[in-house]
Amino acid sequence: MKKTISGIRGIFGEDLNLKEIIEFTNNFSSLIKSKKCVVGRDTRPSGEIIQDTVSAVLMKNGIDVFDLGMVPTPVVFRESRKYGAGIIISSSHNPIEWNGMKFILEGRGINEKELPSIINHQKILKSKIGKIEKIKSTYVEDAKKIIGDIANSPKIVIDNGGGAAKDFAKDLLKNLGCNVEMINQELLGCSRGPDPTSDELIELSNITNDKEIGFAFDLDGDRLVVVRNGKKQNPDVTLGLGVAKSLELGYKKFVLSLDTSISIEKFIKKKGGTVVRSKVGEANVIDDMIKNNSQAGGEGSSAGFILPEFNYCREGILTSGLIASMLKNPEFSEIINYMENYFQMREKINVNTKFHDEIIETVKNYLIKKYSEIDTRDGVKAIIDENTWILIRKSNTEDIIRISGESNDKEKCKLIINNVTKMVKEHYDKIK
Repeated sequence: MKKTISGIRGIFGEDLNLKEIIEFTNNFSSLIKSKKCVVGRDTRPSGEIIQDTVSAVLMKNGIDVFDLGMVPTPVVFRESRKYGAGIIISSSHNPIEWNGMKFILEGRGINEKELPSIINHQKILKSKIGKIEKIKSTYVEDAKKIIGDIANSPKIVIDNGGGAAKDFAKDLLKNLGCNVEMINQELLGCSRGPDPTSDELIELSNITNDKEIGFAFDLDGDRLVVVRNGKKQNPDVTLGLGVAKSLELGYKKFVLSLDTSISIEKFIKKKGGTVVRSKVGEANVIDDMIKNNSQAGGEGSSAGFILPEFNYCREGILTSGLIASMLKNPEFSEIINYMENYFQMREKINVNTKFHDEIIETVKNYLIKKYSEIDTRDGVKAIIDENTWILIRKSNTEDIIRISGESNDKEKCKLIINNVTKMVKEHYDKIK
């Protein structure tokens, strides 16, 4: 089970049971000042029983529950701005047997200071029992106000991946004026896994040959991957297109995670914008956005564009609408062509969590001797030259070490990634 600012995640029925769900919900109750909480879930089979348990605990602690049912993560974030708090029953892109909880306060995910209050036991004084009310979200209407109407009815195909985005993504794009086709609407019989960033998306790629663009979502709808002309784009392209639209709208202040493509940073600066780099992770990006009063940004590795004026979370559904509005715009091709000059490579190695720090320290010592510019805010990142970098860090959500790199020289990137990957594997074999 993982307990981080990204949420509580585990395999339901093994290391995550209703006992833990009750405990963490009880503890989170102590942070809800409004005494109101929005609750929603994605399409995982265990979602309904967890949501019922969460709602019961909240009401037991005197908190009114506003039940959204099965909805995407961005919808819960959006509605939590109205009610003060929210809980999402999801483990995002993790395998289907996993589930978890993500906690929202005042429209944003929890931070490092708030996490201990959730994972450490809190005694809640008895109070009157809260009530529960089913509500509907105004998400689609709110998003349309940001995007506006789209002319020429672009042909778009959505690969829902059996997730919770199905009605919201389709309704938003249709309301904007798009011609929409959907595949993999339901979880049962879905042709791919829960994470579109790692799946080949073969079915979607084949269909997009006669469409203008394809969009693939994860189970809770916060991750979006773009497929164009039969080719799956790398996750950074989703963020890059969101950034390009933000620049078009006049935004200049951005936050990007350490593992986001250097091409996006260069594109922003080319257009007169500024960039702050944050630790990897949605919550870390948002924390720096708040500190720096930034207008947009995100993390490339998770295909996660974030627009704070609308939502303090990765915004797969809103981003699909923003990208659709750019299809006839020269900026659309410009950002993709610009990013195609850079090659990104991402690897992950299964490593028991207790060995993460030792392995990261070993790699850090190697990189410090080899390269002069090192960033140790989140694992270790080495800047090799102005177009090349490598980052090694432990995952916030899984028992893995992530290795990311980029260069405008494909062979150079492969060589650096392969060398560090080999080093991590060899060291892990020695110590485990």
